[in-house]
Amino acid sequence: MPSPRPGSLSGVLEQVNVIRYVTPLREGGSLPALVEADNLGTYVLKFRGAGQGPKALVAEIIGGELARRLGLRTPEVVLGDLDPRIAASEPDPEIQDLLRASAGLNVGIDFLPGSAGFDAGGWDVEPGFASAVLWFDALIQNVDRTWRNPNLLVWHGDIWLIDHGAALYFQHNWATARPLAPFDAADHVLRAAATGLAAAHEALAPRITRELLEEVTGLVPADWLGDGRPETYVAYLLERSARVPEVIR
Repeated sequence: MPSPRPGSLSGVLEQVNVIRYVTPLREGGSLPALVEADNLGTYVLKFRGAGQGPKALVAEIIGGELARRLGLRTPEVVLGDLDPRIAASEPDPEIQDLLRASAGLNVGIDFLPGSAGFDAGGWDVEPGFASAVLWFDALIQNVDRTWRNPNLLVWHGDIWLIDHGAALYFQHNWATARPLAPFDAADHVLRAAATGLAAAHEALAPRITRELLEEVTGLVPADWLGDGRPETYVAYLLERSARVPEVIR
């Protein structure tokens, strides 16, 4: 069975050069796109110049790479270097502006060809997996894995986690960030199947170490962090990880 490239577990994200803009993928207020890169890969590119700004890309990297290290399937994350001259070949002025505003590094998510959107009504989810995903989303404050927008793909019979740009909600206002901020799980797409949260916490919480969090936050380009610092992300997530069951409501 084919699988995506394994992604970086070595402390450095692969960097690729974007060579062709293929097509836009409209998602809410953002405008990611399918692109081709010089390593022959095809990626969903999330743009630094989009409305959500670079902190959405911070969340994509930390969320995606932390999920991978916890054993949750998520497509490879790369840094995609975008040449602004590509904009000249696009007829849509909105896309031209976005490409020019995103010159340099952006985030690419490995494209899973032939994947299908997850349908909670038509797919039986194993309780251990559902509980692990809900636990993980509560840890990173991912508010965007709901019935309306599952952000899950089915690929070769497995469920893959995608789109973590709305996670790390706390980073948008450090002055009010609280590691024990509640996570409203009522609308989470896997809430009904997540009957093993205690076991998920027992299995996953010990794996969230300072070393792991330092490794994952170290993958983020420093100038994307804005008013945050790597150590503040580490401290926040480390404290939260020990008490995830307390924040889920």
